Amino acid sequence: MSERAAAISVIGVEPEALSRYFRVLGDPTRLRIIEALLVRERTVSELVELLEAPQSRVSNHLACLRWCRFVETERRGRTVVYRVADERVSRILELSASLAEPNCDHLASCTRIGPDWI
Repeated sequence: MSERAAAISVIGVEPEALSRYFRVLGDPTRLRIIEALLVRERTVSELVELLEAPQSRVSNHLACLRWCRFVETERRGRTVVYRVADERVSRILELSASLAEPNCDHLASCTRIGPDWI
């Protein structure tokens, strides 16, 4: 078995696909949206108010999260409600936070992963 095949078999998915998965989580606004939706389902208007962000920005991030299957929607009359599609996302965020916490100052000074939103 080649080294590449061995690396893929360890994580069980192509590294490029896994990288894209984490890239979705790599945006602070999308993380805030997911965190808010882990508390309870919400409408776009509720998220706009909570995040204090323009509706267009929130909608664009929700479209990304929906396309990548992090969130799902339900239409209730004229209102669309968003919720986390898979509750296991909360475990990913909890584990990530516990890994990042002791390194936050160091991560904040990293110049190899831009932009300066960390």
